[in-house]
Amino acid sequence: MGKRMVVPSLIVLALLTTTPISAQDGLGTPGAPGIGDPYYPHLGNGGYDVLHYTIDLEMNMLDDTLNAVTTIEAEATQTLSAFNLDFAGYEISTITVNDVSANFARIESELTVTPSQTIEPGAVFTVMVAYNGRPGPIANPVGLVELSGWARSGNWVWILNGPDGAASWYPNNNHPTDKATYSLTVTTEKPFIVAATGILTEEVDHGDSRTYYFEMADPMATYLAAIYIGEFEIEVKTSAIGIPIRNYFPRVPFKTLSKAFEVQDEMLTFFSELIGPYPFDIYGAIVTPRLERVAMENQTLSLFPVDNSSERTIAHELAHQWFGNSVSPAAWRDVWLKEGLATYCAVLWKEHTDGVEATQPYMDGMYGYILEERMGPPASPPTDNLMNASIYIRGAWTLHALRLTVGDEAFFEILRTYYDRFKYASASTEDFIGVAEAVSGQSLDDFFQAWLYNTTVPEKP
Repeated sequence: MGKRMVVPSLIVLALLTTTPISAQDGLGTPGAPGIGDPYYPHLGNGGYDVLHYTIDLEMNMLDDTLNAVTTIEAEATQTLSAFNLDFAGYEISTITVNDVSANFARIESELTVTPSQTIEPGAVFTVMVAYNGRPGPIANPVGLVELSGWARSGNWVWILNGPDGAASWYPNNNHPTDKATYSLTVTTEKPFIVAATGILTEEVDHGDSRTYYFEMADPMATYLAAIYIGEFEIEVKTSAIGIPIRNYFPRVPFKTLSKAFEVQDEMLTFFSELIGPYPFDIYGAIVTPRLERVAMENQTLSLFPVDNSSERTIAHELAHQWFGNSVSPAAWRDVWLKEGLATYCAVLWKEHTDGVEATQPYMDGMYGYILEERMGPPASPPTDNLMNASIYIRGAWTLHALRLTVGDEAFFEILRTYYDRFKYASASTEDFIGVAEAVSGQSLDDFFQAWLYNTTVPEKP
């Protein structure tokens, strides 16, 4: 296998034409090249909202090449003479807007598209991008892993998107505040099997290859879309509350992994009763043997490495379907909201299975670790180490301290109200604080300042 393309985020990838500044009719203004995230201003784009992605991929596993067409349906939020997409790598053969050929240029991972005519505010328009090349990851700015996006090792392909990796395999508006529905089609040769986020609606056998059709009918952030290719054993069942479960495991150790993931059924019931009904049409897990350590909550199909499929991790990734996937961070500095909540939900699962008397010693140990590591404030993580331990552990302790401060009744009502108010959308730290104060009837400014923003770790309540 040849070396796959790795695209650094701070290197000019291609300049395909002269950078356009207005539509070919000379009217309107360009959309902003970033959506305004305070930590990663280059992510996302201004001037439009994506409604739906249709992604058609043909992956040749033998020569490691991808031929693809992505079609984006979007609504303009301003008069657009040009607009940007986030997209890295590949040779782009064609771009059309409303079926008319468009000019385009690319610098780094910013792809600027200039339509033949200005797009008016409120107009729904369609962008088609045809491209091909050898897929590979791009540089990850958050510090958890060096690279993100499309990854391959041997006969296994997986996606680890957060926060910028979606640009490594399809053009998009790459920020969790612009969610959309998806149609995803993947064709690859036998004996490889394709799994993806969403519901598998059809599978077509072509003799030497197969095509898989997936639909995601609920809004999904770009970093949560994923495909997987490998030689899997598939386990299909239905949970006690009627949610279909499909799991994809390596053939060895299939039986051991299948046993470990039996807890999904009871967890789905527990979290649905604790927080609110499961937000999507299907759930499942996929275990990839070449992935190390990192798990990922891709929407409806969480990703696990073989060496990290503990009950706590399974609970954490499932809880993300509510906190992180349905309710996504409004900005990447709000990432503690999804990671702290998922970590604390795993604690609540432990409390459910081991009894309430097990919670406090467990949290005491976590608090000692916070002090030992001198963990900084979870709501203002460093931009070059976004996914640091504080957003998980001190974030979880913030929630536990809130519970001890306002009492169980108010605390669990805060969780349910926050989820219900912002489901299928995005929320900020300020949004969560507002819900906590409204539900509890308390002024919590000093509490949240101490736990979320101050460098010094507060004393336990």
